[in-house]
Amino acid sequence: MPGMSDIIKDSVVEFSRLQNWMLSAQKNNDTDTYNMMYDRYIELKVILAAAGVNVTELDKIKG
Repeated sequence: MPGMSDIIKDSVVEFSRLQNWMLSAQKNNDTDTYNMMYDRYIELKVILAAAGVNVTELDKIKG
């Protein structure tokens, strides 16, 4: 079973990757893809905040 530090690390990595994909979708006016990813973006933001991670520095979307 993964420990909290592993969960945080994996969530930070996924959060960063997801934001890069969202920015690319936004740049290419792919609103359907962006909107589908936005749900996961919110989930990861909640997970990280609950784990005590300050996502302000990590957040490229600011949504």
